[in-house]
Amino acid sequence: MPERLDSTLNKPDVALEMTLRPSLFSDFTGQPKVKERLEISVAAARQRGEALDHILLNGPPGLGKTTLANILAKAMGANLKSTSGPTIEKASDLAGLLTNLEEGDVLFIDEIHRLQKTIEEYLYPAMEDFKLDIIIDQGPNARSVRLNLPRFTLIGATTRSGLLSAPLLTRFGMRERLDYYVTADLEKIVLRSANLLGVEIEPAGGHEIARRSRGTPRIANNLLRRVRDYAQVKHDGKITATIADRALAMLEIDQNGLDEMDKRILETIILKFAGGPVGVNSLAVAVGEEPDTIEEVYEPYLIMEGYLNRTSQGRIATELSYQKLGLKMAKGGQPGLL
Repeated sequence: MPERLDSTLNKPDVALEMTLRPSLFSDFTGQPKVKERLEISVAAARQRGEALDHILLNGPPGLGKTTLANILAKAMGANLKSTSGPTIEKASDLAGLLTNLEEGDVLFIDEIHRLQKTIEEYLYPAMEDFKLDIIIDQGPNARSVRLNLPRFTLIGATTRSGLLSAPLLTRFGMRERLDYYVTADLEKIVLRSANLLGVEIEPAGGHEIARRSRGTPRIANNLLRRVRDYAQVKHDGKITATIADRALAMLEIDQNGLDEMDKRILETIILKFAGGPVGVNSLAVAVGEEPDTIEEVYEPYLIMEGYLNRTSQGRIATELSYQKLGLKMAKGGQPGLL
């Protein structure tokens, strides 16, 4: 069993997502309040004949930030130019993107919190005044030139909005947070995706996949593909609740959606660090994973489900974690077998 299953499940499969990604608000399931606010903004902007305000989409990986950016661009009848924070290495890269935009275009920057601070500062006048200040030449001959930009919409996506500077945050007219999905919405997504992929699935099979998908559509779609393969090879290709349960058990994904790495994290905190508190860097070394991956991929779900508490001193395992692993706190604060 691969050690980084959940990290793999959170990675987008480009070919699959192009097939399954909804292109209209009416096809987008979940996030009802966010969707309603965005639809109103689109309708108002279209009535005025203006570009949308800049929008920041915040939330854990796989919840639909990129999908919403595509839907917004299509709803506005605008071209979408996509990039990501880490790929913009120099100010000239950003200048090239901005100067190639046309009136009303949408610029989507994924992982915007990873923009370098010096590059981020070029965005301030571009977002606020639609101007771009660039430096030409060097030394005594250096001079600043201000370029006019067409009115465009910047859509930023981030998993860690706390890393964005205050000046950048305040320049987004709309800031929306995407939360984990409920099982009922994920079930609709699984059944819709199965229909698009031509997979025969029973509602109970869709429910079984949905409830183990960690509240994340991307994981639900990736699990659907893996269960489809299992059903095709081991059975007649039809996904039932029993087949889904067997396939997910083979993948070591339990009834609560926890995989091998989730359990390793909890077990490490309890057995090696006496239940915590433990810092994320120490925890990352102990489990053989990157600190950023723990913070962005594993921790949010474990905290939401009540397995972990995050304090100023570090991560602490909750009573639910002990129950999950069949452990209890013995006298003196050391864990013991139930």
